[in-house]
Amino acid sequence: MRALNLKTLGLLALPPMMWAGNAVVGRLLVGLMPPVQMNAVRWALVAALMAPMAWKVWRRPSEVRARWRYLALIGALGVGTYNALQYLALQTSSPLNVTLIGASIPVWMMLVGAVFFAQPISARQWGGAALSTAGVVLVIAQGQWRTLLQVQLVPGDLLMLLASLAWAFYSWLLAKPPQSMAGDQRPAWDWAEFLWLQILFGLAWAVLCSALEWSIPTSSQPVAVASAIDAINAWPPMLRLAVGLLFVALGPSILAYRCWGLGVQAVGPTMAAFFVNLTPIFAAVWAAVLLGQHPRWYHPCALLLIVLGIALSSSRRPTQ
Repeated sequence: MRALNLKTLGLLALPPMMWAGNAVVGRLLVGLMPPVQMNAVRWALVAALMAPMAWKVWRRPSEVRARWRYLALIGALGVGTYNALQYLALQTSSPLNVTLIGASIPVWMMLVGAVFFAQPISARQWGGAALSTAGVVLVIAQGQWRTLLQVQLVPGDLLMLLASLAWAFYSWLLAKPPQSMAGDQRPAWDWAEFLWLQILFGLAWAVLCSALEWSIPTSSQPVAVASAIDAINAWPPMLRLAVGLLFVALGPSILAYRCWGLGVQAVGPTMAAFFVNLTPIFAAVWAAVLLGQHPRWYHPCALLLIVLGIALSSSRRPTQ
């Protein structure tokens, strides 16, 4: 694993920025399309956009057939499960609960690595997890710790817990692939071909989750937002939906997943997981730009805690 440098920092910071934008844009689109159906449509659009770059992978179908189990698994975890479970969780759980549980991803990443991939956990990583999680909780609590006492567990919390576990396994499977995807046996797929195959296999799971959505009572009432985006709200609904889907297909999907894969390969899934906790900070920025909700005093404090957590977990003991 390489040490953190400016390039790797950029690779790992961009995905949470895009994923935060995905959450805010998804909030703007509430009421225009059921959330899990939007997830399936999103990935179908990504598959269509990437087809010109990646379709040649089917010239070697035997390589795909030999690895279909691995592709189906990571497709289910990274494309078909995480976002779908998150959107479903928000139907019965509050954003406060969902974000709190999502902030536990670095801890689950360490536990999954220790139990299933024989990856030891250092004291520095535990300390980094505590600091970065404290930063996220500070944002969620809005600087008032009494807010956390109002949390009540609901079925959606279990769905978000499953989503966090799914992302932990997905990241580890990228970093520790089976023998057929490593060394001399690794197929000559470029990043676009590999991601496209994940999307194609994951789309089946995304569609299944969309079908599940119809069996669960939901509420899709439009969300009132600040006047800063009145111009966007004035757009025809279909135009707003099209622009929103195009953004989540290009930014949080293609660009974010490409950078996340490179970042995980560079520093490992445990280290990369700490950058996920930057998502609430970037969400505050997106909310200020699109929703007119400006950052408060606790946002820079939380950012400092998260950065300290990343720095502590990434530091190494000096060699004697």
